[in-house]
Parts: sequence; structure tokens; C-alpha cells
Amino acid sequence: MNRRFVSDGHLVDSGILPKILNVIIQEGAEYRIVAFKIGQTNLQPSHLEFELLCDSDEQLFSLTKKLVQLGCYEKTLSEGLIRRSEIDGAVPDDFYSTTNHRTEVYLDGRWQEVANQRMDGVIVITDRGPECRLLRDVRKGDRVLCSSESVRVFPPERDRQSDIFSFMTGEVSSERSVDVAVAEIAEDLAEHRAAGRKVVVVAGPVVVHTGGGGALGDLFRGGYVQGLLAGNALAVHDIESVLLGTSLGVDMKTGRPTHEGHRNHLRAINTVATYGSIAAAIEAGALTRGIMYEVVSRRIPYCLAASIRDDGPLPEAETDMIKAQARYAEIVKGATMVLMFSSMLHSIGTGNMLPSWVRTVCVDINPAVVTKLADRGSSQALGIVSDVGFFLRALRDQVFRGAPEKAESRS
Repeated sequence: MNRRFVSDGHLVDSGILPKILNVIIQEGAEYRIVAFKIGQTNLQPSHLEFELLCDSDEQLFSLTKKLVQLGCYEKTLSEGLIRRSEIDGAVPDDFYSTTNHRTEVYLDGRWQEVANQRMDGVIVITDRGPECRLLRDVRKGDRVLCSSESVRVFPPERDRQSDIFSFMTGEVSSERSVDVAVAEIAEDLAEHRAAGRKVVVVAGPVVVHTGGGGALGDLFRGGYVQGLLAGNALAVHDIESVLLGTSLGVDMKTGRPTHEGHRNHLRAINTVATYGSIAAAIEAGALTRGIMYEVVSRRIPYCLAASIRDDGPLPEAETDMIKAQARYAEIVKGATMVLMFSSMLHSIGTGNMLPSWVRTVCVDINPAVVTKLADRGSSQALGIVSDVGFFLRALRDQVFRGAPEKAESRS
């Protein structure tokens, strides 16, 4: 069995070409390169055309799926195979499972781009065109794309014109690169703000524990971040630090446990519950600074996704997991940069919602966290191993250095 495939893009410097050839060899098949033209400039893509030689239909089918994910498509184009869903929340068994890379489907004699791109979804053909949809959102009668023969995927390519984030030579950057990383990200934040692009932060309570709450609040107040995704704990400990000067009962100035400090986070929850909401506490003057003060008072979209281990939780915490996922997806939609600070589960959950062209930075003191994010499909994520409090304070200082307005930390 043989089939002819085509691939276009920066195949050499992005390392895509050896991946294509290696997967063919590993599957026990053979290839014959028919044409290969290397791009001569930064903007000019390379073009590869090759014949795939397989021993069976099964081998050809298996390899086709893998080659499609590397950006290959069949030279002889065929219309996408469409089947109807027979019940809500389920699709035909040969459905195409999406990646987070930009994807096109060959329909009505032309390539059509898939909307709402994300990983672990299916492609539904609507009157507007093909779009990604979660399995649970499929309805009976929806037209679902099956198999991968009519799919074209665009894996991320190394940008040959830009040096942004060039300090990172691997998936995880070591501590020695933090100063350079801070400077690069600060520059990128300034460019995003000037261009009116959207930046979203995913943050865990460690941001507060390590003294980074004030710096993160300054970034929200300065207009550098347009969305917050977190859990109940970030808000609780942020409010605790403002009202009581502690985080998890530890004095923020001395680093020492305080008397009966173990109950301080409950006192923070109780204070907010007394007023009825964070917004009401702010309006009453009980909460005058901090991350949540900046976010709520400036009407910045946010979601606090509750979990089984939460105390309280705060009135604003979303305890319905499906609703929390939907709210996360709504807030992150249209973002061009996402910064993830010491929150493994929320970071991975958000990463699953992001298309691969969104610039993603994960900062954590534990190298395993930033590695897990990439292992779970967010290969575009750049990992920085650092104390998140130190990183945020350095980032805040760098961002406001030379900016028209200076930050005056309120928390």
C-alpha cells in the first residue's frame, strides 16, 4: 500500500522533518522523497513531498494519523468523512480527536480552519464551518468529523525572526536564567499592553505565601493582566494577608507562626461571608488592597474554581466543576499570553483549553510541575524554575521600570 503526502513549513530548523522520517521508520514502513525544496529566507517555508510505502491497510491507517499530527496531509485530497451523532454526549467511534494546534479540514473543495481550537475535543461541522467541541457538548444529530485523512494540522514552528524567549533552550529553564526571563517577559507584557492584547494569569496560593501578592496586584492595577484563573485558596490567603498580616497563619513580615494563626484563614472566610461577598466587603471598606481587591474593584474577569479540600469556600467560589471549566474557557478565550504561577492542577487544566499558539509561561519552584504541563500536551509552555514570590517582585519592578506610571504596591 502506498500514499503520497505533502508537508510545508519551517521543516528543518523546527525539527519537524526528522520527526516525520523517524515515525515512518519506527512503524516499520518505508518512504521515498519525491520532492524537497528548502526555504531560502526566514519567511520562505520548505516544501516536502514523499511517498509512503506500507505493508497493509492497517499500517497505512495508523501512520496516516501520526503523520497528520506532524503537519502532513495527503496530496490527493478527499472530502472529510462526516457522521451524525446518534445521542447527546457521544459520537461515532472513529471520531477525530483534536490537538491544540491550528487545524484545517478539507470540506466543500477547500481547506477550512477549525474554530475554538483546543486539545481533547471533537470537530463538529456547523453552518459556520468546523469547530472544536467538548464531547459532553455534542448533541444528537450533530455532524461529526471522523478519521484523519482530510485533516491538516499546523504544529508550532520556531520563529526565525524573533528572539523572544530565546533564553530558554529546553522545556525548563534553570534558576540561572531567571533574570533574563524576567526582562523578556516584562518586555512582552509591555508590548501586549500597548497593543491592547489579552494576558491571563493562573495563580495558586503560593503566590501569597512567598510574598508575591503585592506584585501580582500591581500588575492587575497597572493594566498588564486582563483575567485571573485560580482556586478558592488564592483568594482566601490573599484576603487573610490583607486583613490579618498572615498567610496560613504565618506572619508575612517575620516568617514566624502567630498565636492561633491556624484559624486566620477561617477568619478571612468568615469576614467575607459576613458581608456576603468580596465585592460587598470592598464596598464596605473592609478590604482595601490585595490581589482580589484589584481584580474585583477593576471588574477584571476571574474565576475561583472550588475543590474538595476547600474550607468555606468563599461565596464567589464556583463549586460546580462543569461551570468552573466553562468560566475558565470563557476568560481565557482570545488570550495571547498566559502566565501560570505555582498552581499545577489549575495550570494543567487551563493548558488543556489553550491553542498551541498562545504564549504560555509556567513559573514554579518544583521542576516537575513545569515538566508535567508540557507532558500533558501543552508543549508550547515555557518553564521557569524559581521562587514565585521572588519572580513576581522582580517582574513587577522590571515592568514598571521606565513605564509612564510607577507602581506603588498596595499589598
